[in-house]
Amino acid sequence: MSLIEVEDLWVRFPTRTGVFDAVRGVSFSLGRERLGIVGESGSGKSMTGRAILRLIRPPGKVEATHIAVEGDDILKMSERQMRDVRGQRISMIMQDPKFSLNPVMTVGDQIIEAYTQAHGSRANAREKTLEMLDAVAIRDAERVMRAYPHEMSGGMGQRIMIAMMMIPNPSVLIADEPTSALDVSVQTQVLRIMDRLVSERGMGLIFISHDLNLVSAFCDRVLIMYAGRVVETCRADRLHEAEHPYTRGLLNSLPRLDAPRRRLEVLKRDPAWSDPGSVRGSS
Repeated sequence: MSLIEVEDLWVRFPTRTGVFDAVRGVSFSLGRERLGIVGESGSGKSMTGRAILRLIRPPGKVEATHIAVEGDDILKMSERQMRDVRGQRISMIMQDPKFSLNPVMTVGDQIIEAYTQAHGSRANAREKTLEMLDAVAIRDAERVMRAYPHEMSGGMGQRIMIAMMMIPNPSVLIADEPTSALDVSVQTQVLRIMDRLVSERGMGLIFISHDLNLVSAFCDRVLIMYAGRVVETCRADRLHEAEHPYTRGLLNSLPRLDAPRRRLEVLKRDPAWSDPGSVRGSS
C-alpha cells in the first residue's frame, strides 16, 4: 500500500477578478521512496505539500477526489484528527528555519515540546532530544540545547528542524526547499542526514525543490510542475532525458561544466503547457 495517494487535487483562492487555481488536478502516489517535486517559483510545489497536511488557510480551499495517508482519507478527518496526522504520521520541514523556529524559546525546549506532543510525556525527553541532535550530526548538543535559534547558522537551523520533525518517527517527511539557503558543503551534509534517516526508518520523502540537478542526483522519481499542474513524471536518474518542452527548457537554462555555452537559453513558454493533455510520464 502507498504511504500517500493524491487524486485530482485542486487548491483555489478567491480574488477580486475571480477564482485563482494555484494547484490544478494534481495526482500522484508516494511509496517508501524519495519523490522530488520541481518547478519554478509559483508552480504550485509548496501548495501541494501544504495541501496534503490541510495547511491552506481560508479563504483558500482544498478539493480532491481523495488524499489518503496509509489508506485514511484526510479530507474526511476532523481538525482534531488532523492534529494526530501532522507531525505524528507526516512531518514537514519548512523552507527557512529562522521563521519556523520560535525565537524566544531555546532549541532544547522546542525539541522537548515536540517530543511531549508526540509521546504525551516528558519522561526521557531530554535524553531523546540529545540523541536526535546527535543523529543529525550536531556537535556539542548540550550547548545547542541551551542556545536560541538566532544563535544558529542556516545549516544548524535546518538540522534542528529535521531533528524536531523526526522525533515522532513519522511515515512521511515533506521537505520544502530544505537546502535552498545553504552553501554546497552544508547542503551535502543535510542531504546525507535526510537520506540516512529515510533509509534507516523506511520512510517516504517528498522533496520540494527548484534545483533540477540536485533532485536528479538525490531522488528516485520526479514530478515536474508548471502553472499548478504536473506536466511530466520520470525517474530521477533520467531527468536529463525528459521530453516535455517545459522540462527541456528548464534543463537548457542551466549552466553545464561539461558543455559550456556563451549564452544560456531563455525559456519560451507555450500556453498549451497548462492544458491537461500536455502531461507526459515515464517509469
